[in-house]
Amino acid sequence: MAETHVLFVEDDDVIREATQLALERDGFAVTAMPDGLSGLEAFRERQPDIALLDVMLPGMDGVSLCRRIRDESTVPVIMLSARADSIDVVLGLEAGADDYVTKPFDGSVLVARIRAVLRRFGHAGGPAAGGDGQGASDERGVLVFGDLEVDTEGMEVRRGGAPVALTPTEMRLLLEFSASPGTVLSRDRLLERVWDYGWGGDTRVVDVHVQRLRTKIGQDRIETVRGFGYKLKP
Repeated sequence: MAETHVLFVEDDDVIREATQLALERDGFAVTAMPDGLSGLEAFRERQPDIALLDVMLPGMDGVSLCRRIRDESTVPVIMLSARADSIDVVLGLEAGADDYVTKPFDGSVLVARIRAVLRRFGHAGGPAAGGDGQGASDERGVLVFGDLEVDTEGMEVRRGGAPVALTPTEMRLLLEFSASPGTVLSRDRLLERVWDYGWGGDTRVVDVHVQRLRTKIGQDRIETVRGFGYKLKP
């Protein structure tokens, strides 16, 4: 089996070298770059399996780099932020990042988060459709919610007949909602089922991804139930 190739973009020499060594010890192939511009070039040349991007980078900051990567690819992206309460965390998620890790981080925690993201992307089918009160479905396994069609087998989404481009994380989130339309799903449940956070996590990850999904499938398609979570309108 080929090694998983990680692109790691970090301007701090000590962190970059130490993290590269730690990842390589865990069996990853690592391309480490010191700034955003060289990181973008390496991404285009090496086509990594996953990208780890520090938020604060010279030349091109991590948020801008994430946005450029997302314009070209659905490869998973994890942002590295020095402060858990930083606005940069939300900006990174809004730019298309799938997850984030706060610095300083333990090497084992980073590896666990990388593997969790890769598991999600390795089988984007996620939860099986067919929970409580699912939408109308035809023989092809296509769920219909108004003008929204979710092909749970072909992993395709259409709105008003036009294809909707979703990242794997957005697709898994929509599949989770589609399995139980009309049922309120808590943020903790979504973190566990979509992000593989058995230990809990930052609910901002859920909130930002729900908002991104709304912009693609319709703002009123997913309803916020204050104090409880979200639900897909049947």
